[in-house]
Amino acid sequence: MIEAQGLTKFFGDFLAINDVNFTVHRGEIVGFLGPNGSGKTTTMRILTGYLSPTSGAAKIAGFDVQTQSLDARKHIGYLPETVPLYTEMTVEDYLAYMGRIRSMDSRRLKRRMDEVIDIVRIGDYRNTHIGKLSKGYRQRVGLAQAVLHEPEVLILDEPTIGIDPIQVVETRHLIRSLGQDHTVILSTHILPEVSAVCQRVLIIHEGEVVAEDTPTNLAERLQGTERIELEVLGPAKEVVSALRAVPGVADVRRQGDGATANHVYLVECRRGADLREQLAKTIVQHGWGLLKLGSVSMSLEEVFLQLTARGEGDK
Repeated sequence: MIEAQGLTKFFGDFLAINDVNFTVHRGEIVGFLGPNGSGKTTTMRILTGYLSPTSGAAKIAGFDVQTQSLDARKHIGYLPETVPLYTEMTVEDYLAYMGRIRSMDSRRLKRRMDEVIDIVRIGDYRNTHIGKLSKGYRQRVGLAQAVLHEPEVLILDEPTIGIDPIQVVETRHLIRSLGQDHTVILSTHILPEVSAVCQRVLIIHEGEVVAEDTPTNLAERLQGTERIELEVLGPAKEVVSALRAVPGVADVRRQGDGATANHVYLVECRRGADLREQLAKTIVQHGWGLLKLGSVSMSLEEVFLQLTARGEGDK
C-alpha cells in the first residue's frame, strides 16, 4: 500500500533524506522511528504529496504521489504534527467542511461524520468550537478528519506529541483500533509509542533508514549473544565467579547497588546457547537461593541507541 523507492530530498545544500526505501503492506501498522531532525517529517510530507522529492518515487495504493497526485491523495488520511484546525468552527462544521473539500456527497458525508465522531469518541463535543477543546481532543478531531473519507492508508506524524499521559494511552488505543481497517505508518521519536502500537519498525537516522524489522527481530540481530537474568541470594563475588565458570558463559554483570543480600545478575551466553538449566544447577549446588531466572532480550530503547549512536545497521 505504501512504497518508497530511493527517496532523496535536498533543501538547498542540506540533505534531509538520502535513498530512503521501504514498503508498508496492507493492514500493517509500522512505526517510523528516529530522533528529532532525522528526516521523518520530510518523508511523511513526500508520501502525502506536500513535498516533491529531489529524486526517487513514492506510491500510495499503486498511485505515484507526483504524477498521479489526486488519485493517490484519495487513498490517504493524513494527520500532520501540527493539526490544521479552524478554531472558530465547531467540530461538526469543521468535519462537514473537510468532507466537502474531498467532494463527498451529502448523504455519505452525514453518515461518515456520525461514524468518525463515534470512533474518536468526541460525541459530547460535536457542537463545541474547536478553539475551546483541549489539545488531546483537538488531536482526536484531527484523527476524525484523517479517516473521514474512508482512506485505505493513514499517515500519522507524531500523533501523541504534547498531550497528557491519559490522552496518550487513549490515542494509542484508538490508533490500534484504526489499524484493523487501515494501513498505518506512524512517525514518532517516542520509543514506547512503537512498542505499544506498531507491528514493525523503521529506524531512520541522519536521513537514512538504518534498520527495518520487528522490534524483537532487531534485538536478536543486534544483540549477538543470549542474555539471562538471575536474582540470587548469596555472596556477590562468589556468585559471579561461579556463573563465569559455567561453560558457554561470555560475561556476567551484577546489576544495582548491592545494598541487599540478594542481587540481580545479567549473564551473556554464546548465541544459540540455552544455559538456564546449567546456571540454575550451579546456584543450587552452592546452596544459594535462586529467586528469579529468565531470558532477556534487548529493549527497543537499547536497539535505538545502538543504531543511532553508532550510525550503523542493516539498510
